[in-house]
Amino acid sequence: MIQSLSSSCFSSTVHLQPERGALTSLRRMKRNRIILNGDKKNIIFTGFSDHKILDPNKSFGNSCDKRIAHRIGATSDGEFVLQPKDDIKKMLTAIYNFSRPYTFIGIIIAISSVSLLPFTSLRDLSPALFVGFFQSLIPFLFLKIYVAGINQVFDVEVDKINKPYLPLVSGELSMGQGKAIVWASGFMCLAVAVMFKSPPLFFGNLTPFLLGTAYSADLPYLRWKTKPTLAALSIAALYGLSVNLGVFCHMQKYVLGRPLVLTKSLGFTVTFFTLFSVVIALSKDIPDVRGDLAFGNPTFSVKYGRKKVFSVCLAILLTAYGSGIVIGASSSFLICKLVSVIGHSTLASVLLLRANSLDLDDDEATQSFYMFIWKLFYVEYALIHFIR
Repeated sequence: MIQSLSSSCFSSTVHLQPERGALTSLRRMKRNRIILNGDKKNIIFTGFSDHKILDPNKSFGNSCDKRIAHRIGATSDGEFVLQPKDDIKKMLTAIYNFSRPYTFIGIIIAISSVSLLPFTSLRDLSPALFVGFFQSLIPFLFLKIYVAGINQVFDVEVDKINKPYLPLVSGELSMGQGKAIVWASGFMCLAVAVMFKSPPLFFGNLTPFLLGTAYSADLPYLRWKTKPTLAALSIAALYGLSVNLGVFCHMQKYVLGRPLVLTKSLGFTVTFFTLFSVVIALSKDIPDVRGDLAFGNPTFSVKYGRKKVFSVCLAILLTAYGSGIVIGASSSFLICKLVSVIGHSTLASVLLLRANSLDLDDDEATQSFYMFIWKLFYVEYALIHFIR
């Protein structure tokens, strides 16, 4: 066990109580040296007359007793390393950032919403609903970590220009740690989907697993992110088809035990989010033009310019919202008609206002707009329940 010790503690005498067996007192210290660890100091003591483990439960001097944190341990060179006690916190934060958590919000909202689409009355509510929801959620969360992670593993050099804050680029995670997270998440995604014995869930995860690999992996015939059309189709299949169809069919057949029936709300959901996913695929590259140019990634934004791609994205989104207004207005339920028409009209208006104020030459502004699109994406999952 390595034990963290604040540097101020070293003004006090260090004592070790005798212990029977493996633990023994520290007899002699020849030298120490200080190395930097970010903005912290690691103090390394070397040259012990015997290389036995210190007992972290023993006294370390009056002023230090209370401040000994979590780690003291010996290296292979007989060095005792005292590290900052927030190292674990930094590691967890790095893993959190590596998983791109904003996409977690989307998948949780999507699964929560689509899980309710097959339900026709309050009598359908039962504990099976919650079981089915978590069966859908768990493998898709692992899938999201895998897809986000494999993209970062193969994009380290590009991200040094486009996204220098990502953990692999900044050094918060090593490449080995990143790869371990990616492959563990991919394995868990497929293993959990198989364990639940639901073909819709399995294929709903397998398809984006394969597409995510093809999108990012720098292997022959793959690396589809450098092929704009295949990249757009991959993302559309992930967000438009796999999640929505997989979760809906799982809930309808394997939770409710009903024959598979494609409803009006499901048809709208798949169509709307497929269009929306195409916009996500196109707009995500708008802030990254400089890096993509430097590394020869021929995205649509590189080939045709930011302005044209942005105009196409805006047109697709307005078309999707227009379809929501038209289909919502055709509903036979007044509340559904009102919510659908007013809701989609409001979102379209907010989109236009934000788009008109956007500076396409500002990478930070275009990245902010991309995140705004995700927020619109989330809101739509509330409106789909009024398409009846």
